[in-house]
Amino acid sequence: MRVAAIDCGTNSIRLLIADVVEGRVHDVHREMRIVRLGEGVDATGAFAEPALMRTRAALADYAELLREHAVPTVRMVATSATRDAANRDEFFAMTAEVLGSVVPGAVAEVITGTEEAELSFRGAVGELGSAAAPFVVVDLGGGSTEVVLGTADGVDASYSANIGCVRLTERCLKSDPPTALEIEAARTVVRDALDAAFDVVPVEQARTWVGVAGTMTTLSALAMNLAAYDSDAIHLSRVGFDDLSKVCEALLGMTRRQRAALGPMHEGRVDVIGGGAIVVEELARALGGRAGISELVVSEHDILDGIALSIA
Repeated sequence: MRVAAIDCGTNSIRLLIADVVEGRVHDVHREMRIVRLGEGVDATGAFAEPALMRTRAALADYAELLREHAVPTVRMVATSATRDAANRDEFFAMTAEVLGSVVPGAVAEVITGTEEAELSFRGAVGELGSAAAPFVVVDLGGGSTEVVLGTADGVDASYSANIGCVRLTERCLKSDPPTALEIEAARTVVRDALDAAFDVVPVEQARTWVGVAGTMTTLSALAMNLAAYDSDAIHLSRVGFDDLSKVCEALLGMTRRQRAALGPMHEGRVDVIGGGAIVVEELARALGGRAGISELVVSEHDILDGIALSIA
């Protein structure tokens, strides 16, 4: 069954066209665009017109790919920024116009943090053996971070924390590079949000930490000293906490120009990956202390794969 999954988050919009066969996702085409849909939403409560136009342009290109690959079914989900935006009806009308021209009736849907967590979990653990369970899967986005505990049988507990690399950067990290006071303020915000997550999700039960989304995959690429982004090398890579901390601290000490010069760094992540690094560092500290976990497993398969499976 050929399907298309589109994930529209705070920072990026991503597309997966895949053939789903016997519960397994086989990629036909996968890509990502940084559109920063949620730029300023944390402060203003509404989408900015330039952000909507950037998103429309990317979605129009995706619609052409749906035509080229003869995709009969598409599911587009929108997450943190869209849940928060007062003018989200404008966003929905745009997606109905663009996607509906290819698949009649198609339109974006806002999913809850719980639904987002379940889709991310399903996509992330599909290739991991049951011996590594229970898993704690963390989907670190631009506006929110989903923390999910479960096994191959499904999700046991989940929480959507209202922190992400874009939201944290806009709120706390104003300088280039961020100052020590800004970093400490950001850490306080993250710890408070994670404490609330851990009240709901018993991460003490986890044996394996799986990280998904762009911050996690970029940190893995940097830890491996890759000259350029390599999805095959990154997928299911393992990063020990010592190496993870070194990469995060190095990024926080760099200017944006220095980050941009790093081979695996996508240009749309340059200004916000410091915020993501802080979230990852605080997660590592907490999971090491609470669950005795000492490494991060990074998966390239995530909510897109979960969406594709949900269609099939």
